[in-house]
Amino acid sequence: MTTHTSAVPLAALDSLGSMGGLFSTTVLYSIASGVAVGGGLALLLVAVRGLPAKPEHEKQKASERANELIRFAGQRGSLAAIVGLVVLLLTRWAVAGIAAGVLVFFWDRLFGGAAEERAAMRRVEALASWTESLRDTIAGAVGLEQAIPASARAAAPVLRPHLDALVDRLRARTPLPDALQHLADEIDDASADIIVAALILNARLRGPGLRQVLGALAKSAREEVDMRQRVMAQRASTRRSVQIVVAVSVLFVLGLSIFNRDFVEPYGSPVGQLVLACVCGLFALGFWWLRKLSTIETPERFLVRDEAGVQFVRPRTPSAQQSPQAQQLPSQEEGARR
Repeated sequence: MTTHTSAVPLAALDSLGSMGGLFSTTVLYSIASGVAVGGGLALLLVAVRGLPAKPEHEKQKASERANELIRFAGQRGSLAAIVGLVVLLLTRWAVAGIAAGVLVFFWDRLFGGAAEERAAMRRVEALASWTESLRDTIAGAVGLEQAIPASARAAAPVLRPHLDALVDRLRARTPLPDALQHLADEIDDASADIIVAALILNARLRGPGLRQVLGALAKSAREEVDMRQRVMAQRASTRRSVQIVVAVSVLFVLGLSIFNRDFVEPYGSPVGQLVLACVCGLFALGFWWLRKLSTIETPERFLVRDEAGVQFVRPRTPSAQQSPQAQQLPSQEEGARR
């Protein structure tokens, strides 16, 4: 009875593999050729039409991401390769080995949301502390150029390198608005943009009320930190449950493949490997979806700079057909847009 029951799934899988030649070598080669031709045509269209020009800050961000990916690959690549090879030797399943290596390689990206949230909270809290220190320093009848170096000495370690670079630019006679813009680009945070924008406006207009504005911004940053802490505390149990489910699932599959080969023997066939790949893909899609749900949505940065050579100028019309008021309007708009 047992032999007949175990022979039924194998016969079903063999019939599925031979049904209409779906998994034959000819069909697989045809699919691969179609994918290659379609990808070549897509690349040809991109090469002919070209891609839209990216602003300078997006190019800098892309290069930073590429460097980060290279460092990440160097640290995790060897460990992922070792784990994938071990799983391949234990299970003799190519799909399981590849899936284990990919899981180890992207573990921080899939389940490392807590670390990123803690880093973001530390950055916002450091911004709040620095803003309060800057407000208190300005209260002593000190200018903004003198208050920034004084407040940078007591800044948090997460902001110290950026503030030291800001002080060095000020000592090199860089205009204060430009130096503050560089500071916002280095921190790369929407909360920092609000604070830096207030400082840039004060550096250009030299108006009163900077202390009150800095106090309100520091209070807002503190409230944001409190909100993130509450959200993170509520999500901690869910994140831990997801990690336990993932660990138990992986260990269960590995245990069956090592200690009970007969139960999972159908997965050793080509059709079984295809089914296992689909199952791993569904698990990966679920992990990605949980990762998106656990991410705190933050507003986009608004204090960004495009390329310096790009200028928005309205075309001029014949001056003979314009009144004096109409002739002054385009020049005023050009000056505002420049």
